[in-house]
Amino acid sequence: MKNRYTYLIAAIALITISSCGDKKKDAAAAPPATPVNVTEAQQSDALYYDKYQGTVTALNSVELRSQVGGFITGIFFKEGDVVQKGAPLYEIDRRKYVAAYEQAKANLLSAKANLSKAQKDIDRYNMLLKNDAVARQTVDQATASYETSRSQVAVAQAGVASAATDLSYATIRAPFTGRIGISQVKLGAQVSPGTTLLNTISTSNPIGVDVVINEQDIERFYKLQKVSTDTTFLLQTADGTLLKKPGKVFAIDRGVSDQTGTIKVRVQFPNADDRLKDGMSCVLQVLNDASGTRVQIPYKAVTEQMGEFFVFVRKDTTYRDTTQDKKIVDKRDTIGKQIKVALGPRINSNVVVLKGLKPGDQVISEGFQRLRDGGKVTLGPPPAAAGAAPKK
Repeated sequence: MKNRYTYLIAAIALITISSCGDKKKDAAAAPPATPVNVTEAQQSDALYYDKYQGTVTALNSVELRSQVGGFITGIFFKEGDVVQKGAPLYEIDRRKYVAAYEQAKANLLSAKANLSKAQKDIDRYNMLLKNDAVARQTVDQATASYETSRSQVAVAQAGVASAATDLSYATIRAPFTGRIGISQVKLGAQVSPGTTLLNTISTSNPIGVDVVINEQDIERFYKLQKVSTDTTFLLQTADGTLLKKPGKVFAIDRGVSDQTGTIKVRVQFPNADDRLKDGMSCVLQVLNDASGTRVQIPYKAVTEQMGEFFVFVRKDTTYRDTTQDKKIVDKRDTIGKQIKVALGPRINSNVVVLKGLKPGDQVISEGFQRLRDGGKVTLGPPPAAAGAAPKK
């Protein structure tokens, strides 16, 4: 009997020890709350832009070439300056063309003199013919001579016009007001008609920017061609400078390339300060249609998993638990809830959230790397990484 009590006491002791061990095990298994920092999701104006690689191009540009041959005898501009329409730029040796013009005028005077003589002859012969004092054949010959003289006058007049044109081509003038480049020829150089490049002149204000867009964006740019604001277009130069100039769509090319499925668009910008040069590379920023009042959070709070984006949000959760004296009480924990979000573009250190968050949500910005969905969190600086130097 004594042995039976001994075994019973031993069994109860084992159960008690086992129960205490399970409680200690459960206590040890419960992970501690993860210290985190949180940031409130803010709603603010978000202007963001789509970027297109572009090239600055003059709206009007002409290569200057001579239409007559000869030697350069005059250069009347300073390279790189703005020249006015009609201003003389180059002069080709004029002596030959002046002489040809004077000869053409002399030929015209001679032809007119012959015409005058032929007119007098035909008048005289017609008077004699009335009195039967001259043969009809003589009158016919005088009439033919008069018509020949008239045609010779016309030929001489054409010769004068041609010589005058060649003489005018000997002085090359600016076809429009624009900036002229560095001369490709020097004084005394010989030029050939139509082949020798003398210089290039182009307009600089306003100036264009050419970009290539996909055919899916054509309708968007047609709308921008009709309606645009001062914030629709921004221009970023190669050195990173952002120029806030009011641009507008100048032209959309006639057709889409059947090889690339793209089309060229030219956007016009004012360029009074002459900062934009023909041929420069740049980035055209076009205001996105989804710009407006949007929720923004720090970009560092976002994690990516299999091409999808998530954030952790600090939430308070209430649950019921039983105390040691078997009372049921309500308890509250603060947890980190993982939420899937749809992101817009980045704006400096922030990112636009299109879906998944609302203003005021407590987004965990630091410490979520060691956090599981639904894990307990507490406010405070995350622990330093192993081996990291302590902050002073």
